Amino acid sequence: MRITRETLLKIARDTAAQRIRVTRRVLCIYLTGSCLQEEPLLGGSGDIDLVMVQDGQPLAAREVVRLNDEISLDIAHYAQEDFSHPRQLRVSPWLGPILYNKPLVLHDSNHWFDYIQASTGAQFLQPDNVLARARTLAEKARQGWLDLSLGGESDPMRRVYAYYKALENAGNAFASLSGVPLSERRFLLQIPQRAAAIQQNELSAALLSLAGGNTEVSDSDWRGWMSAWEACLSAAGAAQSCPVRLQPTRKDYYLRAAGALWEAHPIAAFWIMARTWSLAAAHLPQGSDQRTTMEPALRAVGLDEEHFASRVDELDAYLDRVEEALDRWAQKNGVAGG
Repeated sequence: MRITRETLLKIARDTAAQRIRVTRRVLCIYLTGSCLQEEPLLGGSGDIDLVMVQDGQPLAAREVVRLNDEISLDIAHYAQEDFSHPRQLRVSPWLGPILYNKPLVLHDSNHWFDYIQASTGAQFLQPDNVLARARTLAEKARQGWLDLSLGGESDPMRRVYAYYKALENAGNAFASLSGVPLSERRFLLQIPQRAAAIQQNELSAALLSLAGGNTEVSDSDWRGWMSAWEACLSAAGAAQSCPVRLQPTRKDYYLRAAGALWEAHPIAAFWIMARTWSLAAAHLPQGSDQRTTMEPALRAVGLDEEHFASRVDELDAYLDRVEEALDRWAQKNGVAGG
């Protein structure tokens, strides 16, 4: 089947209609993510990001539904009460920007969405609210660094994942000053433009370096890593503890994207690989063969056990620079006490 943006939009609308028929508890369904862009696919794969809001607590916070090898539904479930305080949504780094930036509404019972969006959008772009969203992400990045520096996590794979999560939060902290936080697969493709938007190009360059961007990787090594990564994802997908985002139906979503990015944007490809590989390995038993296969890649980018502590120190210094950039932005935009 030839997959186009129109195909994905039709699937989204059909899914919304089907869910509404199943239950009357659904207040709103809206579409977010890459399907709102002209080029929704990466490496021929993608997902359809839906948000469903219902009256009462949902059974699960997230649901992934396979459509075929290339496409899946990624549905976030929320309770109505999660949106009951619009002023708090204005400073929410994820929910607020998505609401404000006009998602495609597929179902809206009694104009629920219209009311929530209008209430959230009031004063949304005021500098103090923009800064509050950015600060929340910066604080999460700092907490991630603190946890790593205190050695609270003994699993080396979980430490690597936490390191990349702190980098993501740091990047999205300054990215939030000029738009919606960036999603995982396109994060390193778009972070330079976000840094440029606030005249802080060095922040993106340093982030790419910390992610492993200064590493020379041969095509042969990359192919070996891809094979080992795929095997690890498959093993984790069969584990009882497998997180929703690494379910088997999502494997090609990551593999195809990284494969497509490798030639022109190798660090963006490695970003996808490192995050999901370390998370998958963390959900496998200690001593598992698939856990150890990531070690050559970690050595190559300086995130092996021998060098990890120094990388955490570099992360600390980088977070200082991000926090200083937020301070300068606050001063420039007249945020008192910013």
